[in-house]
Amino acid sequence: MYGVKAPWLTVILVAMAGAQQRPGLFFREDFKETPPETPITQSHIANPDLILSLHGPGAAQIKKSHHDKPADDPYYVWSGQATGNWAVSLRHKNAMVDLTGLAKIRWRSKQSGFREARIILKLADGTWLVSDQSDPASADWREREFNVADLRWRRLDIKNVIEGDWVPNPDLGRVDEIGWTDLMVGGGSAACTRIDWIEVWGRPVPRAHQ
Repeated sequence: MYGVKAPWLTVILVAMAGAQQRPGLFFREDFKETPPETPITQSHIANPDLILSLHGPGAAQIKKSHHDKPADDPYYVWSGQATGNWAVSLRHKNAMVDLTGLAKIRWRSKQSGFREARIILKLADGTWLVSDQSDPASADWREREFNVADLRWRRLDIKNVIEGDWVPNPDLGRVDEIGWTDLMVGGGSAACTRIDWIEVWGRPVPRAHQ
C-alpha cells in the first residue's frame, strides 16, 4: 500500500541515518621528523592547531625518539626514561570535541613489558578521566582503534597520574584534551610505551574564546 513503509525499507533508512552520524577526523598528530630530544616540547608538534601538555612526576623525561636504524623507525613519543608516572595530552586551539555516538580514537603504538597505553581525557569542567581499555605489549608496531562508546572511565589524578574511582556515564559531549598514559614509570626499552601517531574522530565543538 502507498504511504506504508515496508520493513526492509525501514531497516535501510535506519542504517543510512546511522552512517550519516559517523563523525569525521577531528585531528591527527604525527610528530615532526626531527632528531631525538628529551623532553618532548611544543616544537615537536606537527599539527599547528594542537597544544602539547605533559603531566606527572615523570613528565620531564618523556622523549621525542627516533633511531636511524632500522630505516623505517618512526618519530615517536617514548616513556622509557620516565622516573615517575606520566601522561601526554593534546588540546585543539579552536575547538573541543564531542566524543559521543560513534566517536573513535586511533593510534599506532608499540608497548614493552607490562606497559599498557590508556586513553586520557580532560572534560570541559576540568575532570580528568582514564580508560579501562588499553593497548598492551606488542613485538612490533601496530594500529589500535578504540570505540569511545565501549570504554569505561576512572577519575584520573592528573598531578600524580594515578587512577581513582569509577565515573559512571561521564558527559563526553565537550572534551577539552585527549592523550595517553600507561600509569607507570619507565623501564628503558624493556618496559615502556611508544606512540607513533594519534587520531581523534569526533564532532568539533567551538571553543568560546575569552
